[in-house]
Amino acid sequence: MHIEKRDVNGKIKYFLAHSYREGKKVHKFRKYLGIDLKPKKLKERKEIAEKLILEEIHKYNVIANPLNVELSEEEIKSIEKIEQNLPLKIKHLSEKDWEKFSELFTYNTNAIEGSKLNKKEVKDLLEKDKWPNKSKEDIAETFGVDEAIHFIRATKEHISIELIKKIHKIVFKNSKEFAGKLRKKGEEVVVMDSNGKIAHEGAPQSRINHLLKRLIEWYNQNKNKYPGIILASVVHNQFENIHPFADGNGRVGRILLNNILIKHNLPPININFKNRIEYYQTLQEYEKNQNLKPTIDLFLKEYKALKKVLGDHKKR
Repeated sequence: MHIEKRDVNGKIKYFLAHSYREGKKVHKFRKYLGIDLKPKKLKERKEIAEKLILEEIHKYNVIANPLNVELSEEEIKSIEKIEQNLPLKIKHLSEKDWEKFSELFTYNTNAIEGSKLNKKEVKDLLEKDKWPNKSKEDIAETFGVDEAIHFIRATKEHISIELIKKIHKIVFKNSKEFAGKLRKKGEEVVVMDSNGKIAHEGAPQSRINHLLKRLIEWYNQNKNKYPGIILASVVHNQFENIHPFADGNGRVGRILLNNILIKHNLPPININFKNRIEYYQTLQEYEKNQNLKPTIDLFLKEYKALKKVLGDHKKR
């Protein structure tokens, strides 16, 4: 790290600069320290800025590493056993089950992101093309999510940048001008919680492509090594960490999650709107500690709930 000085209209501005290599690309971190600083004040601010830069580099390294700790054979076998004993089997799902799942998933995944359509309105839209007197954007995204579920059932592709952009385009083609396009230069993402505190910062826009490629490489290297639930959990949580789109990351991430599950012959998962706080907590636990256990526990809880919903549906 080194001090940079700039003469601006006779005044000296001080910056702490540091270059950081990631693959073939070099990123430069720069922290503004102040104007015309005396040596003591410059030293104090330099020490603070050094800590901030090191924290940022650490955070970037965490985002860059999809699974920081290799799972033991015992842990892998434990998850494989869980998969074998899931309350649902994908091969047992009928077309009616898939229709019911898509309605359920579409309602909940959009509700998590603020859609005002209720369950009946979503059902009437998808089954009868009956439009409620609600936001046209919410209506368009209801059709979009349902179409995306049909798409991932049909495609043979597991994950790629083009697939990710395709899912985003399907969901948002009639509601967002940037449908199917990754964040542009200058578009950075900060997610605030209900108390106005920063809950999550997406990766810098300049690193999106690199991090997505790294995630895809990790998946391709491990898709025959780890159980499907592990793969889907890591892909989903890491995708949300990267936050590659200006908006719509939650929905695309949950659809991508289901694509990975389906490709490994596992049933899809619906994250219930009522469990959204727990869901956010699992993402936080992964982001801060790379702990997948809360995510997997939530998925097992949702599988049990889905089996009950589909069972009740068949009884009618």
